[in-house]
Amino acid sequence: MKIDWAALGSVFGVSLVVTVGLVTLFTLGIMGLSRRERATTQGGSAALAVTGAYVCFAACAAAVAYGINLIVA
Repeated sequence: MKIDWAALGSVFGVSLVVTVGLVTLFTLGIMGLSRRERATTQGGSAALAVTGAYVCFAACAAAVAYGINLIVA
């Protein structure tokens, strides 16, 4: 049995980048919801922050659904 170390390293690199990207997107979504609560307590509107948060969460859900699709297919 011969291990293709280049392919293994490539898979590791891609999975690391995707994981960091998903964590970053989710963090941006949480930060957007936090800004909404802060704006609400100050009496302002944070429609852009909420929209951005929902877009981040939708992108996370799409990435997870794509990953599941790759596994199942």
